[in-house]
Amino acid sequence: MPKDMAQNTTIFTRRESEARSYCRGMNAVFTRASGSEMFDEEGNRYIDFLAGCSSLNYGHNDPDMKSALVDHITADGIAHGLDFHSDTKAAFLTAYEEKILKPRGMDYKVMMTGPTGTNAVEAAIKLARKVTGRTNVISFTNGFHGMTMGALALTGNKGKRGGAGGGSLADVTHMPFEGALGENVDTLEMIDAMLSNPSSGIDAPAAFIFEPIQGEGGLNAASDAWMQGIEKIARKHGALLIIDDIQAGCGRSGSFFSFEASGIKPDMITQAKSLSGFGLPFAALLIAPEHDIWKPAEHNGTFRGNTHAFVTARVAIEKFWSDDKFEKSLAEKAVVLTTALKDVADLIDGATLKGRGLMQGVDVGSGELAGAICARAYELGLVIETSGAHDEIVKYLAPLTTPEKVMREGFDILMQATRDVTGNLKMAAE
Repeated sequence: MPKDMAQNTTIFTRRESEARSYCRGMNAVFTRASGSEMFDEEGNRYIDFLAGCSSLNYGHNDPDMKSALVDHITADGIAHGLDFHSDTKAAFLTAYEEKILKPRGMDYKVMMTGPTGTNAVEAAIKLARKVTGRTNVISFTNGFHGMTMGALALTGNKGKRGGAGGGSLADVTHMPFEGALGENVDTLEMIDAMLSNPSSGIDAPAAFIFEPIQGEGGLNAASDAWMQGIEKIARKHGALLIIDDIQAGCGRSGSFFSFEASGIKPDMITQAKSLSGFGLPFAALLIAPEHDIWKPAEHNGTFRGNTHAFVTARVAIEKFWSDDKFEKSLAEKAVVLTTALKDVADLIDGATLKGRGLMQGVDVGSGELAGAICARAYELGLVIETSGAHDEIVKYLAPLTTPEKVMREGFDILMQATRDVTGNLKMAAE
């Protein structure tokens, strides 16, 4: 069980910005990690059900990626290459083309943006405006797209938007996501009606952008029919379709892209988080070739394309996506996950399951309760976090490579934490 680390965190409280967040609730000083396990400086073991917020879908320190990266570094391989041609970039693009794009019948140009997901989103909305000559972008309730100003304008969360300090978050119209107004409200019909009405006050959009599974927004999973409906509306009204697959992509939903089953064909797709495979900063924007109208350096950055990430991303693609074995294993684990989370939900009156694939959670009804469960789980050796408009979801984001035995061990801790918290609440009420 974790010990009190307060005596070891003085330097962080003294020097690190007040913007820090995860470490406030989980104050261990971590020193090493492997697979789905993390260890602190006291030697305490933690099972990781957070995975760098889905940045470590293939686990901590995958041995094959690590070996390739070490070999690259010790051979004096390129460490930083701006957007020069390099052997590592060529190898990554070849693997991505052969193992990801071609098998799915997808033809996209790959734009190396700055190293974070929010930069990929910024590039997408800039390009959509450039292509269409329009400024308005439609995003959705509970959506989260990043913390830089353009991406933040797309984001719904009041607390996140507050970080702009009153700065302008303009040229965006927020529409209701599927189910946002209740099961009996057809949000597709509402959106189309608003855009078709010349007196609605909504400017013709340059693009629609949405997450097929809303990560920070509470694991709201769009149905295939709804995604197809948004695509039709976008085409009808002359707008581009942007899919934000930063958190739900790279296998998290059960397939490499989270929208594959829907059959939609986005104009642009943002990727980041687990794209590098190793937790290294790496983001990219996939662009339908006819929309790749950038002038040279029109959207650039010192760190556009992480050369070390090219090395590990190539290994990740070749190791996990050369055939369908890994994807089939994800389907099997998703069944285990759904069953386990249902057991957790059964302990709480009114609790429901959210999400799909290996991006699921339990809506326990309140942020206070979800936070208490996650805090108790941490005390018992499980790293897990919340999501949702009110932080009311206990959210599972363990590495996709987590062995079933470790998954079940983590679920046992989560069950115990839930029993402990709900039992204490009942005793307090009595």
